[in-house]
Amino acid sequence: MTLTLSQTDWNELRQQTPQPYYPGLVLDDFEKLVAVPERLGWGYIRNMELLPGVWLSLSDWESHQNWSLKVPVHEHLVQSLVVLSGAIYDEVYPTLGGQRSYFSGSGISPAYSARYERSQQLTKVDIHLLPKVFEEFLVEMTGANTTLLKLLLKRNDWKVSFFPSVTLAMRQIAQQIMTAPFCGTVRRLYLQSKVFELLELQLQPILSDQTLCYPPPGRKPDTIARIYHAREVLASRLDNPPPLFDLAQQVGISDRTLQRGFRDVFGTTVIGYLTQQRMKHAAQFLRTGSCTVAEAANLVGYAHLGHFAAGFKQQFGITPSECLAGKHSSS
Repeated sequence: MTLTLSQTDWNELRQQTPQPYYPGLVLDDFEKLVAVPERLGWGYIRNMELLPGVWLSLSDWESHQNWSLKVPVHEHLVQSLVVLSGAIYDEVYPTLGGQRSYFSGSGISPAYSARYERSQQLTKVDIHLLPKVFEEFLVEMTGANTTLLKLLLKRNDWKVSFFPSVTLAMRQIAQQIMTAPFCGTVRRLYLQSKVFELLELQLQPILSDQTLCYPPPGRKPDTIARIYHAREVLASRLDNPPPLFDLAQQVGISDRTLQRGFRDVFGTTVIGYLTQQRMKHAAQFLRTGSCTVAEAANLVGYAHLGHFAAGFKQQFGITPSECLAGKHSSS
């Protein structure tokens, strides 16, 4: 059973939790240690303001039970999040952790429910910036333009979110932030530089995407960003994807716009993309020899083995059984 908390519940639990003490953990005067409520788990969050308008939170804790936090619609700063261990699950966003990080512009955030699993060690680096601070940083980067600024920096409109792949360089910098050496002013300066390094790495694939920075005629950057969001949701839920109408609602566009936009941006339909990715992942499972054909079909969301086999052969030119036996695709 999963314990569900509202934002008010969470705030009250944190206020009731005594100030933690961890021998060997040295805090600087610019940071504050917050304990995870004993009812939920064990561990802490280190909050600090590195610069005016730049905040950093370092979390390291383990859940004692399955629980979720329901967050209402709220104003949102620019945010960057990299999960080094564990994962954060949600119905609106793809699962954060493993190979997927999170970057969001400012604006209005939709309601969401973050879910945490029992016995999971969660280690993450979480950065928040005021829009004006982020704008000063972004305009110095190659590839930034007014189109991208308008897309990422909003006020009374829904924010847009991206889920950049976690590269080795990103993971290394996030780890350096978690285990920063030095103390006092030197440590603060070190963390400032590492935070902006991490932001730059997350922004690189966004800045290099010509479709976002220079959208085709008739397509707004905001709509394109939401179509990318929809693709990330599908990629993270191949075994149980949301219905098309629900997916469109989640990312803030109509189902008609989603269908047309998906074809324009990715050259395939929503169903076509979903099928391609399912078969791609199934082939990876079969190549490793870690599961049977029936198990691979189930892992990517196929209950009917015949439909799975037909779709697999159509995409790769070989049957799932031939793939399992080591035969190479003809396509």
